[in-house]
Amino acid sequence: MIYLELLWSFFQIGLFSIGGGYAAMPLIQHQVVDVHPWLTMTQFTDIMTIAEMTPGPIAINSATFVGIQVAGLPGAVIATVGCVLPSCVIVLTLAYVYYHFRGLTLVQGVLAGLRPAVVAMIASAGLSIICMAFFGERNLPANLETVDLAAVGIFAVCLFCLRKWKLHPIAVMAGAGAAGLLLYSIF
Repeated sequence: MIYLELLWSFFQIGLFSIGGGYAAMPLIQHQVVDVHPWLTMTQFTDIMTIAEMTPGPIAINSATFVGIQVAGLPGAVIATVGCVLPSCVIVLTLAYVYYHFRGLTLVQGVLAGLRPAVVAMIASAGLSIICMAFFGERNLPANLETVDLAAVGIFAVCLFCLRKWKLHPIAVMAGAGAAGLLLYSIF
């Protein structure tokens, strides 16, 4: 039964995650934390972090890691197939349709309309992770005194370094990890 639930959950994620892996994060979070309490929010954030750092698309990496966590190696295969299958079918269908009807104004209008939705989904995922890092919970708490100042400081320094000096993201991530190790081992 768990295999069917994994397949169906990640099939839905693959079907509705328009815009790539970052747009899929709120959908994955909803399925694995809220609908099926397979993971806690902390475990989900950890898996998202690992999925981001490993090579490959973040949604597929997440599906694989969640599948392993929930049902071992067979669960990883089933979750990954469930995540990829809708995309393969949709892309092949859209490629055929786009090739034949690419000059129509309607097609261009649909593509232009999807852009703001993708930006909103990515922003939603980013805000959830920022709230988890800064406050230890998914939503903005009523009491803002519980903010993790070390996490805010690391974030601010990393953002500044990325914007000001255009440092390589891997170098910034390594620096953030080292700063976190240092700051959290001291406090």
